[in-house]
Amino acid sequence: MKVDAGAQRLLLDLADVDAEIARIDHRRTSLPEDAELDELATRVDAARDDLVRAEISAEDLAREYRRMEGEATGMAAREAKDSAQLTGGGLAPKALSELQHELNGLARRRAAVEDDMLGVMEQQEAIAAEQQRASATIDHVQTEIAAVRERRDGALAKATADRESADARRAALVADIAPELLAVYDKQRASGRVGAGLLRARRCGACRMELDRGTIASIAAKAPDDVVRCEECGAILVRTAESGL
Repeated sequence: MKVDAGAQRLLLDLADVDAEIARIDHRRTSLPEDAELDELATRVDAARDDLVRAEISAEDLAREYRRMEGEATGMAAREAKDSAQLTGGGLAPKALSELQHELNGLARRRAAVEDDMLGVMEQQEAIAAEQQRASATIDHVQTEIAAVRERRDGALAKATADRESADARRAALVADIAPELLAVYDKQRASGRVGAGLLRARRCGACRMELDRGTIASIAAKAPDDVVRCEECGAILVRTAESGL
């Protein structure tokens, strides 16, 4: 294939633009803000789990406290009834003794239940503090998420604008490149390789491999408008005054 040497040199500019597009695409798909958002999502999920556990514990403790409170209230009512019988008189000495014994036992059991209620209340206070901590963490992390999303949106908008600008430059370059040369370049790129590179100091600018003297001599013998390709990577070798041929 023969293409004007000046037209071949446009491939270097095109390769630079394509490399820039690849960098922009990588930037768009690997924004650091995305990793931050993933980490923050993990934190807020953990805080929500803590809040749910605390709420379940609070419900269990409230239910236990109501049970104890009912038990203590029942014993207090029984104590009041027995005390009224005790002070009302008319009971045999043995009955009085048994009633007094029962009153003493009720008082001890009620005191134990009330002590347990105090313990439950202390647990409720600790659980309430845990609920507040988890809720505060959720609010704080959600605020961070909103800020990071705003930064991410800005970075994505910038990358999108950069991609549009690069696409426009590419379209302008492609319009000036011979279709048959562009087809070779694009086919090379479709295989996942660099389409073109500058030949400089016996080295391919695409794969960075150094060409042997025989290959260099063969390239030097070709006409300026001959399209030369690297034997190592297949990229179009663009020759300029820097090629040293």
